[in-house]
Amino acid sequence: MDAIIAEVKQRGRPLVLVTGGEPLAQKQCITLLKRLAELDCAVQLETSGAYLIDQVPDAVHRIVDIKTPGSLEVERNRLENLELLSANDELKFVITSRSDYEWSRHFISQYKLENSKATLLMSPAFGAVAAGDLCAWLLADRLPVRMQLQLHKVIWGAEATGV
Repeated sequence: MDAIIAEVKQRGRPLVLVTGGEPLAQKQCITLLKRLAELDCAVQLETSGAYLIDQVPDAVHRIVDIKTPGSLEVERNRLENLELLSANDELKFVITSRSDYEWSRHFISQYKLENSKATLLMSPAFGAVAAGDLCAWLLADRLPVRMQLQLHKVIWGAEATGV
């Protein structure tokens, strides 16, 4: 952990993103987040939503996935996280099909997320849904959602991981 903190200090970047695999599955993740939050940079955590975020420091910007049916991981969603979200956080849906989109739209309505403090995001799954299609669906339904692309895959290709 000391090596990670030293590397972050040495690079002097304005933002640190903790992601990859599932960070909260790592025993020392919360300690790392606390130490990073003490540095002079913004700290973000991207999590699958399969673990509670209640121990994540308030200073950390949390990006929490809601797994859609197309992910085959819906049962891993920790709905308790919805109540823990703040205006500093984001809730992300990765859309693999029109049915995933419909499921997500219903989920947003069911849990009254239109009024959520957190920013709602939808991303087309790379190679599965055309960005233009998702954009058209969002505009037609006037969902209070920000669309985003999986930029690491757009920039470095579909197999890009750990970039």
